[in-house]
Amino acid sequence: MEENYSVDEILSAVNELQNFKREKKINLVSTNKKNTIDKTDIPPNTLRLIEDAENTIKSKLKSE
Repeated sequence: MEENYSVDEILSAVNELQNFKREKKINLVSTNKKNTIDKTDIPPNTLRLIEDAENTIKSKLKSE
């Protein structure tokens, strides 16, 4: 069951694979950009808790 392919067919298949991989990477990059967290996505109470925790840690580091 051996099949013979021309050089043009092989190069065409390689180009298709490369284009497919590029498109997939572009889609992944654009999807990742959409998943970034913006401060507006975090509830204000949670932000306040995070800031309080950061301030506590900073003050403990300064006192050491």
